Amino acid sequence: MTERSEAGGLHRAIWAIALPSMLANVATALFGLADLWVIGQLGRADAQAGVELGAKFMMGLLIVFNFLRTGTIALTAQAAGRGDDPEQAAALVRALGAAFLIGLVLLALMPLAIPAGLELLHARGAVADSARTYVGIRYWGGLLWLANAALVGWLIGRKRVRAVLAIEVVANIVHIGLDLLFVLGFGWGVAGVAFATLLSEGLKLGAAAMVAAREPPAAGALRLAFRAETWERSALLALMRLNRDLFLRTLLLTGAILLLVRDGAHEGAVVLAANGILYQLFILSALILDGFESAAQVLCGEAVGARDRARFDRLVPALLLWGLGFGAAISLVYALAGAPFAASFSTDPAVAATTLAYLPWAMALPFVGVTSYVLDGIYIGATWTRALLVTMGAAFALYGLLLLATGPLGNHGLWLAFALFLVVRAAGQMLLLPRLRRSTFA
Repeated sequence: MTERSEAGGLHRAIWAIALPSMLANVATALFGLADLWVIGQLGRADAQAGVELGAKFMMGLLIVFNFLRTGTIALTAQAAGRGDDPEQAAALVRALGAAFLIGLVLLALMPLAIPAGLELLHARGAVADSARTYVGIRYWGGLLWLANAALVGWLIGRKRVRAVLAIEVVANIVHIGLDLLFVLGFGWGVAGVAFATLLSEGLKLGAAAMVAAREPPAAGALRLAFRAETWERSALLALMRLNRDLFLRTLLLTGAILLLVRDGAHEGAVVLAANGILYQLFILSALILDGFESAAQVLCGEAVGARDRARFDRLVPALLLWGLGFGAAISLVYALAGAPFAASFSTDPAVAATTLAYLPWAMALPFVGVTSYVLDGIYIGATWTRALLVTMGAAFALYGLLLLATGPLGNHGLWLAFALFLVVRAAGQMLLLPRLRRSTFA
C-alpha cells in the first residue's frame, strides 16, 4: 500500500466516525436549544433563566458520570482492536451495572440534592421557582440518562455511530414536537419543557437497547452478568481506576461550567438568560467538534489495543488538523450568522440585546477550545486517564485564579477566564503527550 493510499484510508477512517458523531451530537444539542428557544417564546426572562439553571443543575448532576460513555468507548475499542468479543460483552455488562447502581443512589439522594444544588447555583425568587419545577420532573430520568450513556458508549466503541445518529435524530424530532405541544400548545410552561425531555430520554434508551441487543458480542452479555469472573476483583479495580480518573476530570470540567453559571446568576436574570443562550451556542460547537474526539477515542483505542505505534502516530496530527480546521470554520459561521440566530432565542428585548453584547465569546470558543477536545479523545482512547486528570486539575486551579483576576471586567471577565481555561488544558495535554506515547509503546 502506498503512503498516499494509507493517508487516504486514515482520513476516511476518521470521517467514518467523526461525521455521524457530529450529526448525532448536533441532534443532542437540539435538546437544549429546543428547550431554551421554546421557553423563550413566552417572553419571560425568569422562566428562561429558570430552565437555564435547572438544565445546568441536571448537567452538573449527571455529566460527571459521563465516564459510563467515554470509558466504555475506550475499553470496547481496545477489546475490538484485540479481537476479544467476550471482553466487549463484559465491558457492556459492567457499564450497565454501574449505571444502575449510580442511578439508585441518586434517587435516594433526591430530597437533599435538589435544594442543595439550586442553592449552590444561587437560584433566587421566580427563577428559583422555575428551576425547582424543571428539576423536580427531570430528576426522575437520571437512571435513563445513565443507562443510555453506557449503551451509546458501547455502540460507538463498536463503530455503530450511524445507529447512534439515527436514534438521536428520531428522539430529537419527538422532543421538539413535545416541546411545542406541551409549552405552546397545552401552556404547561417550564413543566412542559421538563416532561418533553424526560419522555425523549426514555425513547432514546429503548432504541439504544434494541440496537445493542442485535450486536454479536451482546448475545453473551446476559450470561456474563451472572458469572463471577465478570465481577472479579482485578477487572473491577481496573474499571474503577479508569472511571475514577474520568469522574474526577469531568467533575472539574463541570465545576468550571457551573462557576460560569453561578457567577452569571449574580448579574441578574437578564444576564443569566443571555449567558444560557451563549452557552447553548458554545455547547453546539463543542458537540459538533466532539465528532473528532469520538474518532480519536475509537481509533486511538484500537491502535493501542493492537499495539500499532505507527498508526497511532499518524492519527494524532491528522485528528488535530481536522479539528482545528473545523473549529475555525464554525467560528467563521458564528461571526457571519450568529447574531440573528442568537437573538431569536428570546422575545425579551433586554435578553436579546445582552446576548448580542457578549456574542464575540461564542464566536471565538470553537477555535480556542477544539485542541483540548481532540486531545481528550486521544487520552481517553489510550486510557491515559491519570494524565488527563492532572492536566484538568492544573487548568481548573488556574481558572479559579483567573475568575478572581477578571472579576472587575464583569461578564466579559467570566467568558475570558473560561476561554483561557480551555487553552491551558490543551497546553498541558500537548506537553505530556510525547512522554505518554513513549511509555505506552515501549
